[in-house]
Amino acid sequence: MTVIEDELSLVFSALADPTRRAILERLAHGDATVNQLAEPFSITQQAISKHVQVLERAHLISRTRTAQSRPCLLDTERLDEAAGWIARHRQVWAERHDRLDEHLAALRTGEPCAEETTA
Repeated sequence: MTVIEDELSLVFSALADPTRRAILERLAHGDATVNQLAEPFSITQQAISKHVQVLERAHLISRTRTAQSRPCLLDTERLDEAAGWIARHRQVWAERHDRLDEHLAALRTGEPCAEETTA
């Protein structure tokens, strides 16, 4: 497994949780502290802090220090990488799906598939 795959696994794992996705959506509108991120949720600040740690580990957010405050910032680089991975593989998946559709249609009509006629 390459380093990129490990990083993608961290990103996709972090994105799998709806609370973390909501946190990222909130940060898309601007920086926020953990207290500010916790406001709309009915979970503890400690639970939000754990979600923030997962997002930091996946490099989806970073934290800065401003006096006593440590605001969270959205870091879109890893999101862009994940979106790029999805885009690259979407074409392969679409082609496979199209071939499956053709095969199933041929089975329904009793005609040989294009692959069978060229073999």
